[in-house]
Amino acid sequence: MEDTKFDSCMEKMRAGNKEGLREIYTDYARYIWSVVYGIVKSKENAEDITSEFFIRLWEKADSYRTGSGHRTYITVMARNMAIDYIRKYGREEASETIEMTEEIPKESRVEQQVINRMDMEAALKTLNDSERQIINLKIMGDLTFKEISRVMKQPMGTVTWKYRNALEKLKRCGYE
Repeated sequence: MEDTKFDSCMEKMRAGNKEGLREIYTDYARYIWSVVYGIVKSKENAEDITSEFFIRLWEKADSYRTGSGHRTYITVMARNMAIDYIRKYGREEASETIEMTEEIPKESRVEQQVINRMDMEAALKTLNDSERQIINLKIMGDLTFKEISRVMKQPMGTVTWKYRNALEKLKRCGYE
């Protein structure tokens, strides 16, 4: 979604039109979930915080400044909500062991997808929290290093260095 379209959606929300929120939700729900999940590491908690994010976005529509770069705005908001959750409930309660609760179908293609997902999750566990967040923001969020630097409140050189280190760790696990 372009900045102008996002700004237009926020204007709709200020006017009480829920269509603006629906458009933003459609484009960004998955992204916001992935940002939050990268921090809280719990599917259920990430879903709850993501839902709360869109409620808060609706409530704060009046305070949004148009032309301020919406991707950084929503990323910072989602990240802060996830960090607040961790502070409130602690890392132990927020974290969960990723378990496959569904029965694995016998079709080999599905089995391979599950194995690949488990391998990727194991590879991501080799990264520290900061590296995992940077990879998530760069790849899933498609943010620039400058935007990630602002979101994480770290110098851009540090962000790029951590990104390269994270990629090297993932390559050692067999991911390109």
